[in-house]
Amino acid sequence: MTKWRHLGNLALPGVGIGAIAGPAAFGLALIAGQPLDWALATALALGLPLALLGGGFGLLMAAGKISPGVFAPTALYWLVGFPLARLTHEVLVGLLLTGRPTLPPDVWGFLAFQAIVSLGFAIGFSWLYERVAPGWLRRIRHGDPRAERLYQFYLRHAEAQWKTRENRRQARAAARAVRHKGA
Repeated sequence: MTKWRHLGNLALPGVGIGAIAGPAAFGLALIAGQPLDWALATALALGLPLALLGGGFGLLMAAGKISPGVFAPTALYWLVGFPLARLTHEVLVGLLLTGRPTLPPDVWGFLAFQAIVSLGFAIGFSWLYERVAPGWLRRIRHGDPRAERLYQFYLRHAEAQWKTRENRRQARAAARAVRHKGA
């Protein structure tokens, strides 16, 4: 397998999650009563940058620059990435609909607001990524040491969670047994 194919495979979960924003934005635009051409433009103009940023996230995760299961680096990534994606969205929608790129009237205020909103996006992205990536990594891990390393991390994390849950369950059962014995 080529280096580029390995990189593409590592980026794919993030690309897919980021790309989901396009159809979601399309549906929300239609529900809000926007015209079909605007909804299509917004789906493309938002889905594309978020897919690219999602892929970048996956590559940073594979490179060990972002640690799985740690939210702060994810939040910082999207603190920068989400406002840039939204700014790209605004510019591209104007370009697609009118032939001229359009900036928001108050660019700095717009970016500041999008930075606030980015936390919610980061939470959702992180939640989805942590559920999608391990299954994908399990499929592609053979022959790719980065995928194997990440998969092993997720596997150890799942085992630790299972052990913690089992220990709690056993402690509750023992406490119930003591209560019933003394009653």
